[in-house]
Amino acid sequence: MAEKVKPYKDSELGKKEQVAKMFDTISKEYDGLNRVISFGIDIKWRKKVVKIVGKSNPDKILDIATGTGDLAINLTKTNASKIIGLDISEGMLNVGRKKIEKLQLNNQIEMVFGDSENIPFETNYFDAITVAFGVRNFENLEKGLSEIYRVLKPTGTFVVLETSVPTKTPYKQGYKFYSTKILPFIGKLFSKDKSAYKYLSDSAASFPHGKAFNNILEKIGFINIENKPQTFGVASIYIAKK
Repeated sequence: MAEKVKPYKDSELGKKEQVAKMFDTISKEYDGLNRVISFGIDIKWRKKVVKIVGKSNPDKILDIATGTGDLAINLTKTNASKIIGLDISEGMLNVGRKKIEKLQLNNQIEMVFGDSENIPFETNYFDAITVAFGVRNFENLEKGLSEIYRVLKPTGTFVVLETSVPTKTPYKQGYKFYSTKILPFIGKLFSKDKSAYKYLSDSAASFPHGKAFNNILEKIGFINIENKPQTFGVASIYIAKK
């Protein structure tokens, strides 16, 4: 079993509560910093996720760890009748709600406060489920994935976009330098929470990416699992079916 990612700083709170508090703190600056930190490449990755999800013509989509709703908004291009954005950070959800209202997408997207380890929807409910840069924040990875499996319809599509660590030189060395030195430095300059971007770096490095994550998905019961590395391996798109 993969080692649990430690909370981003010592506290009496559990990881789940710490992560929620952290994202509440950085919610207003998150979108802008995300573009800077990823050089805008995350936009391209999300478009690929939308294209993959759209192939199955889903009617109901759940976007877990939706944050400020970037992927949920992009998923409207699939023509799904209902998209639920689920997150444990009210701060992030509130930023997302304002974006959705501005785009007049309230009838199509609903932002819901909720926990990935106790998803507030019935079994076999969603045609597709997505998670972008969120599975590494699950307090109990297997429990969260089991809940996703539960609420996904048979033959439904599950797509994860997550950071990963390049394995080839010189990308491996470049990624390590950027993630351990540059990313936390940018976070310290622009973020209210000085620990937040160090946590994001540390959690990405310790996440069981690639084949290790494929094995966990298979253990949960997912089938037809694919892993598509993106941009020299700094991120990966995982695709699975129920």
